[in-house]
Amino acid sequence: MTDATFLSGLAAELDVRLAAADERLRTAYPGEPATRQPVHTVYVPADRYTPDTVPAWGRRALAALAEHGRTATEFADALGLPPRTAAEVYDQVRAKLAREPVEDLRIDFEDGYGHRPDADEDAAARTAAKALAEATAAGAGSPFCGIRFKSFEAPTRRRGLRTLAIFLETLGPPPGGFVVTLPKVTSVEQVEAMALAAGRLEAAYGLASGSLRFELQVETPQAILGADGVSPLPSMIRASAGRCAGLHYGTYDYSAALGVSAAYQSAEHPVADHAKAVMQVAAAGTGVRVCDGSSNVLPVGDGDDVRAAWRLHARLVLRALEGGVYQGWDLHPGQLPSRYAAVHSFFREGLPAAAARLRGYRERRTSGFLDEPATVRAMAGFLDEPATVRAMACFLDEPATVRAMAGFLARGLDCGAIGAAELGALAGVTPSELRAMRAGTGG
Repeated sequence: MTDATFLSGLAAELDVRLAAADERLRTAYPGEPATRQPVHTVYVPADRYTPDTVPAWGRRALAALAEHGRTATEFADALGLPPRTAAEVYDQVRAKLAREPVEDLRIDFEDGYGHRPDADEDAAARTAAKALAEATAAGAGSPFCGIRFKSFEAPTRRRGLRTLAIFLETLGPPPGGFVVTLPKVTSVEQVEAMALAAGRLEAAYGLASGSLRFELQVETPQAILGADGVSPLPSMIRASAGRCAGLHYGTYDYSAALGVSAAYQSAEHPVADHAKAVMQVAAAGTGVRVCDGSSNVLPVGDGDDVRAAWRLHARLVLRALEGGVYQGWDLHPGQLPSRYAAVHSFFREGLPAAAARLRGYRERRTSGFLDEPATVRAMAGFLDEPATVRAMACFLDEPATVRAMAGFLARGLDCGAIGAAELGALAGVTPSELRAMRAGTGG
């Protein structure tokens, strides 16, 4: 018979021995946030940003869709989308562009703005901050927003810090979802400096302590592999003192730094895949999100050029989604139709299987099938094959996989690809129950 006193004593000893490791794990890896992550970040040069920028991008995107994707079939053919989802995705994209054309917007004072006389950049920072405040007050902004200022490398450090300070001073309390982007990060010390600056700026301008969060733009080789042969990204995340919200991949700066010629620079180049894989591993479990870079092939010109750019963009977006990277950059209003079409197609195509497996897990149907006729009929509406729907439930999923499926469905809800009613019909959960499962607190 097991000696309970012996085991209790041993367990207590192990608790003491592992206390420090337990605390490190708890603080360094709090887990994936259950909050919304935008599907993209739009970059707009600071001197071109106005209170009407977000609605204007929506109007231009809808005009491009009306001209080059006049019907669901034409649009699906142009992007290579599955015919099964063409009509519903087309309608969803049009509604999205009218309702919420931009999910995350970054007012750019770095590469998209360039180097201007100090007086000009000072004025642009004040004007852009006033425009953001006006857009927010009028309900014409985006759910997430922020600015990108110049890097903390020595030549641009003072200019970047001054721009950020002027912007914050003029803006006042930032809107919800506000985040700033620190570009061209090359050292852990720069991240420590950014965390220090954020705290000082909060105190100087009366902002809530800890409210100024930032993204690190990974666009230098030094951010992936340090001189000691170790990736500095985990140390950078720790050095942010909890302020780091994301790691954003810079497609073209990073590729160029590795000697990739312009014709071959792409978000799907092997050097890009390696960098993003390192970013994903470094960020996993920390609460920091990973964002893909951009495609510089813009949907402009004649119809064939636009549709070719759409197809390329949609393929890159789907490729990132399949790899577990749920956010990317967009640089032109014409990229919004292909972004949302790819995102919504991804979630629509994956919905029946994920919902069936989630319901199967909840109902503990580990032996095989979901036999309830109503459930089968509800899910068969998406596939027209009840036997296939039933087969989807033939999984013995682990809790970690269930959290991933809940995260998948929650992301679909957040962007509008999945409705709450169909989530309930297919998966048998409410949005709040789903988010609890995603966080590992429900089941």
